[in-house]
Amino acid sequence: MAEQVLDRPLIGQDAKADKRNRRNRRLKRGERRLVDVAESPLTRLGATLRLPRSLLLGRLGYAVREPFSHLGLVPGSGVALGGRQAYAPLCTPADPWPGDTDSGMALVGGQYRFAGLTVEAPDGPWVAPERVEDWRRELHSFCWLRDLRAAAIDPARRHARELTGQWLEQHGGWSPLTWEPLVLSRRLAHWLGQYEFFAASADAEFRQALLSSAQRQARYLAAVLPAGLAGAELICAIKGLVLAGACLPDTEVALRRGLALLRRELAQQILPDGGHVERSPARHLAVLRDLLDIRSVLSTAGQEAPAELDAAIQAMTPMLRLFLHGDRSLALFNGSGQERDYKIDLVLQRADRYGRALAQAPHSGFQRLQAGRTVAVVDSGAPARAGYDSRAHAGTLSFEMSVGKERLITNCGAPGVGAAAQALPATWKRLMRATAAHSTLTIDDSNSAWLGATSYLGGAGLAERPQDVTCRREETDGATLLDMSHDGYRSTHGVIHHRRLFLSAAGDDLRGADSLTPVAFVHRGRRHRYAVRFHLHPDVRASLLQDKHTVLLRLAKGGGWRLHSDAPVVELEESVYVGSGAPRRCEQVVLSGSFCNEPVAIRWALRRES
Repeated sequence: MAEQVLDRPLIGQDAKADKRNRRNRRLKRGERRLVDVAESPLTRLGATLRLPRSLLLGRLGYAVREPFSHLGLVPGSGVALGGRQAYAPLCTPADPWPGDTDSGMALVGGQYRFAGLTVEAPDGPWVAPERVEDWRRELHSFCWLRDLRAAAIDPARRHARELTGQWLEQHGGWSPLTWEPLVLSRRLAHWLGQYEFFAASADAEFRQALLSSAQRQARYLAAVLPAGLAGAELICAIKGLVLAGACLPDTEVALRRGLALLRRELAQQILPDGGHVERSPARHLAVLRDLLDIRSVLSTAGQEAPAELDAAIQAMTPMLRLFLHGDRSLALFNGSGQERDYKIDLVLQRADRYGRALAQAPHSGFQRLQAGRTVAVVDSGAPARAGYDSRAHAGTLSFEMSVGKERLITNCGAPGVGAAAQALPATWKRLMRATAAHSTLTIDDSNSAWLGATSYLGGAGLAERPQDVTCRREETDGATLLDMSHDGYRSTHGVIHHRRLFLSAAGDDLRGADSLTPVAFVHRGRRHRYAVRFHLHPDVRASLLQDKHTVLLRLAKGGGWRLHSDAPVVELEESVYVGSGAPRRCEQVVLSGSFCNEPVAIRWALRRES
């Protein structure tokens, strides 16, 4: 069914079929550009060698050591997996994050819903047939303990205890997937975070088996980290290590190792303006949440938190607010979904309840324009650097716009992990990373950054990206002007893309100009087609007026905006929105024309209807 979202006629008329087929062909051409680097051994080797030296060596080292882990020792670390048995934790961390009650009740009934896949397993999931790896990783991470806690019934507690006991019997020894560092660290965090819920009232034998296994896993984690992980995933793994080191007896080595890694990674991952190095609002939120958990458990354990930890939290909080629209959910850049507003509010309450949003983040490459009830969030920077670009999109200079609590202009978003997203074709994940899936300019439906092959050590980053991205901001009497450019089309089309955005002081007038400036002769004499796209939120209704240069946009709550442009062609086309999880059909306004080695300027204006 998901495959039909883009293929169905918008109104159901056969007359739309030809236009739809042309658009689908253009999408396929864009996808070809995005994945034009074949997954051959040579290109995969090139992708591997593009990794930063430290990350490359770390992943190689872990790949060499990992096969020996089951022997009980990690070669070269001097850390044995055994140790004295524990009878009670030193402390138990508070877990303020809410679970999902419906998912918890489904678990009690023997339904296990992970990674978009539901498995009926009345006898327990550990004996279920082999499933997709993402499903198994979620299962073995024990993230579902929070959902059982949310169910708030005694059968949920008994079920949590029963499943954990089965895991200790069947999977307590080392295995490649269940002891993956990220899976293992998440499991430790959930075991300790939900200890009072499911383990504190259990019998002594269960508690001893649980804590002894946790000790062994913590020592293993201390020995193998960073294990080739990078970015938000490494911060998550460090959190599991710090929680275990602070809460479990005889794990001082784990705590020291975790804090040392934390200091190092904060210096590398948190940019001077408070942004996260991966440039993804969703990853930024996840890292900030993990840092808050680390600070909380150190306080509970009576341990002094590193000064770098408090500084990072203070810097990241205004940056998180920069990413928020009026509906209190995230902008859709670089693999992000909206996220539920109450989860974001919980993070902000724990970090800085009364803080203000950052207006500009030059190191992270984002800008926020806000006036009246209008908010625009702009990607004004180069994609994340190699090693941190596994979620990077080719959306340089794209923007999103909301009015009050309603979204008007968006990017398409990225498939999440829900059931609807799991049903999407694999090509959608690549297509949502394409420039055409963002509210910016494309040339010949190609992309301003190229997705490369998957490296031999995991992850598919960008093979090529804009190298020179500029942004200048001016503010006068409450109005804001952005003057930006990028060279992502220089090597392929010989042009620089310039974009100017101006938001009036009242917030009722957003004007823009997109221009292409030739800087080199590429494909001399050949005409190229450009398109400036404005993807509309599914709740927005659009009508092309008789002058063929104006589109009337109606918000769900009755507000109206008028988009006018001097582009040669102004059209309404189909689009898709996956920012809220399940794909939803929507529309996009496309301003198009052609050029041949000459300067091009496309002016447009979005004005509120009185």
